[in-house]
Amino acid sequence: MKVDNYHLVASLEDSVQSVMLGQQEAVRRVLATMVAGGHVLLEDYPGTGKTTLAKAISRSVGDIYFQRIQFTPDLLPSDILGVSVFDAQKAAFNFHRGPIFSDILLVDEINRASPRTQSALLEAMAEGQVTIEGSRYELGSSFFVIATQNPVELRGTYPLPEAQMDRFAYQCSLGYVSLEDELRILREQKGSHPVDQIKPVISKDQLAHVRQAARSVQVSAELQEYIVRIVSETRRLSKVKLAASPRASLHLLRISQAFALFEGRDYVVPEMIQDLAPGVIGHRLVLGNEALYSGETGSSIVGEILQSIAVPV
Repeated sequence: MKVDNYHLVASLEDSVQSVMLGQQEAVRRVLATMVAGGHVLLEDYPGTGKTTLAKAISRSVGDIYFQRIQFTPDLLPSDILGVSVFDAQKAAFNFHRGPIFSDILLVDEINRASPRTQSALLEAMAEGQVTIEGSRYELGSSFFVIATQNPVELRGTYPLPEAQMDRFAYQCSLGYVSLEDELRILREQKGSHPVDQIKPVISKDQLAHVRQAARSVQVSAELQEYIVRIVSETRRLSKVKLAASPRASLHLLRISQAFALFEGRDYVVPEMIQDLAPGVIGHRLVLGNEALYSGETGSSIVGEILQSIAVPV
């Protein structure tokens, strides 16, 4: 791995970390997912910094077009994708692009919109394009979705369908910070928000270069088989009604490669796969009633699978 690749991702991580106090692990995983070309679902309580994280990432990358959509029950797919407006002078329709045509898209409270509106993101997240009124529009190569949802609110929400969950490469939470970090937050935000002071530390072209470099990180044949065995094991468990798809294997491979860049390595080690697997696979699993009533989660089941599979040496 070239030294400049590590310095690029390290400078990006340091920039975001400067405003995300006490969130080192979550920040690195979100950034690794972005470098891997995936999308992130942040499920956490209000006020834990989800929006700040998205803004910090967008401000740290130069020439990035950042858009934010607040999902509500009355939001329509056209509010996201765009709409054709009739021009009387030209006697023709002009297409006005919606906020989905951005580099980094923050989808706030994604589960507040109806399934019809949620589905407007499916094609964009899976294929990097949207089809509107029979015409196909390509999205930028740096298109990255950060979606948020509150895990405790049920009133006026629509749970994400399985197909939508499978489009997210990684799901994580930020959680509450320590008392010391919260005190630092108070001190640093007395006058203004630190995110307003962030300057670009990496260009859009450099981000594209890092993404390409991540694909070149070495993953041995044994580790590739290890990834597939972890994912395929979810299909053997009777308490799992819907198991992980091959897309989960691909996402786990690519995020592990990107994570290696942040660790200063040009190869993936088993510990990275084990660390990332619950966040990559857990949210894709649909559990049976008995498992749910027993308090099990997708992530805990992935943890059990990791304990049962021999680690390559």
